[in-house]
Order: sequence, then C-alpha cells, then structure tokens
Amino acid sequence: MDEGGVEREYRKRRKQPRTQLLLLGLLMVNAFVQTSRVSRDGGGGRDWWGPPVFALVLVLAIGRIALEQFRARTRVTAAGITAQGAVRARTWAWSEVYDIRVEQAPRGSGRAAPQWLTYLYDFRGRRFLLPHLNDWQVDDPYAEVAELCLAAAPLRSITWERRPDVEERILRGTVRRRAWTWGAYGAIAVFCLTFVADIGLVAVGRHDHPFLLMVCVPLAAGVALAVVLDRYWSARPPRSPAPQP
Repeated sequence: MDEGGVEREYRKRRKQPRTQLLLLGLLMVNAFVQTSRVSRDGGGGRDWWGPPVFALVLVLAIGRIALEQFRARTRVTAAGITAQGAVRARTWAWSEVYDIRVEQAPRGSGRAAPQWLTYLYDFRGRRFLLPHLNDWQVDDPYAEVAELCLAAAPLRSITWERRPDVEERILRGTVRRRAWTWGAYGAIAVFCLTFVADIGLVAVGRHDHPFLLMVCVPLAAGVALAVVLDRYWSARPPRSPAPQP
C-alpha cells in the first residue's frame, strides 16, 4: 500500500477446498463414462475420438482452475483498477468506475466457495468480478471496499453519487442474470431426469440417444426457461444490489 492508501493487490491466499476437488473428480468420471459410451460403434468396437476428447476436457478443466487460482488477481493503483482473469486482463481508469459493491454470492455455493464477492460497475451498468477481493482472501471485504472507495475519491473527477439511468441499467442486468441462473438450475434438473431416462432405456434394451437426452434437451430447456423468466421478471425488477455505505 502506498502513502495514499490506494495502491494494493489482491491475490490467492487460501487453498482450494477439498469439496471442489471432489466435485471436479466426479465431473471428470462422468465425462469419461459418457465419451466411452458415445464412442462405441455399431460393431461393439470403439471409435478413435473418445479418449482424446476426454483428455482435452480434463486438460482444459485443470488448466482453467490453475490459471484462475494462480494468475488471477485484482490490482489497484492511482491510475485505476486492473482485473486479471484466467486469460485476459481488463483495466478501468477511476473516471470509468461507477461503483464498487460487495454482493452475496449466488445461493447454493455453500462453504465450498466465497460467500461475498466484489464487483465493479461501469457507467453502462455492466458488472465485472474483481478476482480474489472476497471473504476468502480478505478478512472483511465490506471494510476493505469502503476504505478503497474513500482512498480513491480524490483520484476521481466525479463523486460516488448514484445516477438513476445507471441504476436502471444495473437493475436490468440483475434481472437478466437472475433469469439465466434459474435457467441453469432448470437445465440441471432436466439433465437429472434425462439421465434417469437414459439409464431406463439401456436397462430395457432399447436404443438410447445420450447426446440428445443429456446435452441437447437440457440446454434447450434451460434457454427456454431463462427467456420466459427474463420477460416475466422484467416487469417486476428486483432491488439493485446495495453497496456498503
């Protein structure tokens, strides 16, 4: 931290929880089973592409987790804020930052993930996650963000005032994210149903369609649910996420 109190960097401090590693392992086992099944040809043999596809999925999953944990960071300077993600980095000058808010993580994350995340909002109402500025890596993210905003106030050409037009766009984005989150939940529920249906088809000796049942149908159902909820909730938008005073 510099003399003005704004120079700081947020990086990974805690290890990945074992529950996340266990979940990744279960997903990899499922991917192996599915690629093994769908790569069987009509003569009982195997096509060549099953093992390479599984290896590619495994490498991509492990690589993304490693990049997010060891490369991602949030850097704050007198010039602005830089959010370094797994692959790309994005920088905002202080004049481009509308607000910085600590918000509760989506429900269902449990103790295997941070419960409070920090987002940067620009003047178009768009929301961007600030990596590692959460309750896992920072003891008190609310106090940290409040101190950060106070230290950055002299560096901005405007104050941290609320603007109705930006708040309306933020509300619209909240509705959209909420709809697609429930669409994802719906897709997972449909996947569970189609998985059971696929097992039933195999048990009775009927020809199954694993790609259609466990990929196409859940995705289509999730998109349809998200579109319907987005239109329905647009007329009744939720409250904007409240920043820490």
